[in-house]
Amino acid sequence: MEAFSTTSMPLPYSYTHIARSSTTSSDPTSPWMDSRIWSKLPQRLLERVIAFLPPPAFFRARAVCKRWYGLLFSNNFLELYIQVSPRRHWFLFFEHKTTRSYIYRNNNNYSTGGSTGQSRDNFEGYLFDPYEITWYRIPFALIPSGFSPAASSGGLVCWVSDEAGTKSLVLSNPLFGSLTPLPPTLRPRLFPSIGLNVGLTSIDVTLAGDDLISPYAVKNLSTESFHVDTSGFYSLWGTTSALPRLCSLESGQMVYTDRKFYSMNQNPYSILGYDISSNTWLKIQAPMRRFLRSPSLLDCRGKLVLIAAVEKSKLNVPKSLRLWGLQACGTTWVEIERMPQQLYLQFAEMESGCGFDCVGHGEFVVITIHGSDKALLFDMVRKRWQWIPPCPYVVQGGDGELHGFAYEPRLATPVTGLLDQLTLPFQPFNG
Repeated sequence: MEAFSTTSMPLPYSYTHIARSSTTSSDPTSPWMDSRIWSKLPQRLLERVIAFLPPPAFFRARAVCKRWYGLLFSNNFLELYIQVSPRRHWFLFFEHKTTRSYIYRNNNNYSTGGSTGQSRDNFEGYLFDPYEITWYRIPFALIPSGFSPAASSGGLVCWVSDEAGTKSLVLSNPLFGSLTPLPPTLRPRLFPSIGLNVGLTSIDVTLAGDDLISPYAVKNLSTESFHVDTSGFYSLWGTTSALPRLCSLESGQMVYTDRKFYSMNQNPYSILGYDISSNTWLKIQAPMRRFLRSPSLLDCRGKLVLIAAVEKSKLNVPKSLRLWGLQACGTTWVEIERMPQQLYLQFAEMESGCGFDCVGHGEFVVITIHGSDKALLFDMVRKRWQWIPPCPYVVQGGDGELHGFAYEPRLATPVTGLLDQLTLPFQPFNG
């Protein structure tokens, strides 16, 4: 890979990226670049071509002229973009230093587990394009202090307040630089599991577990849900439900698929599912639950997938890393893929029992090793495994590691306009 940096774009966005070398000719004297041809293209056709560009190319194109620069603020162009722009199954990573609180601050005065020596103004995330195997750096200068990323959906990133108590949440569009606050939750919590689903006509947010029952103790007791849609219905944390007894949620993000949020449950491993429409929880037994290590839930092309290492030390079964898909019945798992044994031996040597995280998006799965810059990419369609280059913007050998989210880059997310129509102070709807 060849490294280079682009010139920072004017607000509201800037891109710095690592790209592979290209052999494509860009000779301005080529007939393909003849200005007499391109200058005569109808504006509508030109905008349609631009709408198909991936985000890095789009923001570079904005530097060409004032008219192209203004496309980001043109309602006609954004409507066209929503209609024709292809979906891109990218990933968004942040650097964190603890396994519990996911504090991603690059600030000497606000960090956990060490300091990176960077200023608060340099707080940033890292986009990974699995199609081109390319890393991009994206700033988050507008995010207020005391917030950490918790979930991602529909081109938006959900940030949650770190302080114990009722939680404040903010939705941000990294490409456009917008910030949209949600009303604060009603129940005090520490580090709840958070699920987010942003559709074309609705927004759903769910917080579960880590209820503060005293200033010094937490317990997994309840769920709070937020919903707003274009039909005019909204529920501002007014929909609550009790969690299953004796559940032990892994605090962090949830996975959304088929109108349900899913989260891993521990001791022994199982899967908890929250049905939004019925406001109820269900429990699904995990496959080979007593022999799993570092299990993760993924949404891969609309199907719930469980990925984990399998270690049956007392039986004559080779250690492996496997993927299972949940069947339509909602209770049965079927193994759909297994890491090649030779690759797994190499992976296990690098991982050395430290654990790993997995995040899925579309046909892709990224596996990051704890305490390491090593990561694997699995393409479920092509059945291809490959090591990916380390993120060039993370200090190698530092005390941080990457924590990722499925991310679909979008220039426009008009559904957030529903939140602007709500009148503050927010009043919960009790159905």
